[in-house]
Amino acid sequence: MKDRYLTVTALTRYIRRKMETDPNLKRVYLKGEISNFTQHSRGHMYLTLKDNQSKIQAVMFAGHNKQIKFRPENGMNVLVEGEIGVYEPHGQYQLYIHQMQPDGIGALYLAYEQLKEKLENEGLFRQDRKKKIPLYPEHVGVITSPTGAAVRDIFSTINRRYPIVKKTLLPVLVQGDYAAKSIVQAIKKANDLNMFDVLIIGRGGGSIEELWSFNEEMVARAIVQSNVPIISAVGHETDFTISDFASDLRAPTPTGAAELAVPSLLDVQDRITIMTKRIQKSASMHISTRKERLTSIQQSYAFRYPEQLLKQKEQDLDRLFDQLQKVSKQYVTYKKEKSDFISKRLAQLHPARKVEQTKLELQKLTERQQRAMEQQIKTKQQSFTHKIEKLTLLNPLEIIQRGYAIPYNEKREVVKTIKDVQPGDKMFVKLKDGLVDCQVWGLEEDKNDGRSK
Repeated sequence: MKDRYLTVTALTRYIRRKMETDPNLKRVYLKGEISNFTQHSRGHMYLTLKDNQSKIQAVMFAGHNKQIKFRPENGMNVLVEGEIGVYEPHGQYQLYIHQMQPDGIGALYLAYEQLKEKLENEGLFRQDRKKKIPLYPEHVGVITSPTGAAVRDIFSTINRRYPIVKKTLLPVLVQGDYAAKSIVQAIKKANDLNMFDVLIIGRGGGSIEELWSFNEEMVARAIVQSNVPIISAVGHETDFTISDFASDLRAPTPTGAAELAVPSLLDVQDRITIMTKRIQKSASMHISTRKERLTSIQQSYAFRYPEQLLKQKEQDLDRLFDQLQKVSKQYVTYKKEKSDFISKRLAQLHPARKVEQTKLELQKLTERQQRAMEQQIKTKQQSFTHKIEKLTLLNPLEIIQRGYAIPYNEKREVVKTIKDVQPGDKMFVKLKDGLVDCQVWGLEEDKNDGRSK
């Protein structure tokens, strides 16, 4: 009977083998919504794939998920391909995903939007971060494929517009799995050489897959970290890549990048001609103005009658000297009066005078305090004398002096009533000149007021 019963492990293993041998479960295509998405530190992705009525646990190992271009998120609708298997420790079936792509939107386009949002939030596309393109570069570096049409367009445009500039091609791969790394290495090499004034990076047109190397994060960061200004020219005018946003200047085409990188020599020559004419005209006008000024000076009174002018200036000097002396005396007098006034004020406010006045005030206050203290002492003495007299009147010893006596019992306690003693008790009577030793022989109560006689 016991042979009929299986262990849980045996049953789970049997079901797993059944599923593994079912050809319909070896390659399954599903679409659904991602939920409970987590990515392990080792790179594996764990998620739940669900629709309106059902859900299935799924896992995508790092060996498969490193091929996808976008980042899966909760709530995202996806198309997946994989196989169904059983995870024995939990006894549950799950989907092992081999491929994944967004449902309703291209994976590359989604990856493009996600990376663009990430780098923009980091501030890599800020305008104030971008470097200025030099107006008259001496050496231009071109990072592109050596066999494409882009390099021919760039070099021919530079030769036509500004043939005196140096040009260097840094050949790279512009598409394929190793293109991004090739572009990054070229940017770093251009910076290490420290010989370029500006770099042009780009290629001709193509599909989003062909242009994808310019949408890689490593390329964008290399562009941002470059010390040499970079002009991006990828694809046609309607194509926008991450490199375009990260670069210091975006050109619609490779030809446009060449036009932005160097000026037109003809335009420069025209500007030089115009500036030369302006300088010549300005110099001519300046010389003419100076000539007129010189003629005016030569025709002036000083040059025609120098002796008369000298005599006139001598008289002007005497007059000004007299005025100076007069003004000087007035100024000295004014300053002396002002000084005397200030001296008087200082004498009035001199610290010694202030100290003297303070001493007088202190002396007066001291005298007032002394009188007040004497009056207070006199008042207190009179009050004290009065209280002494009152205490003297109330002192029992003073009463004894007038013929009275004070009785005490054996405990030396004052006897106030006949109830405090009994016949035969020993007593003492205090008189003014001594103490009488007595004994109680009898007690007689006062019938009138209750006092003993």
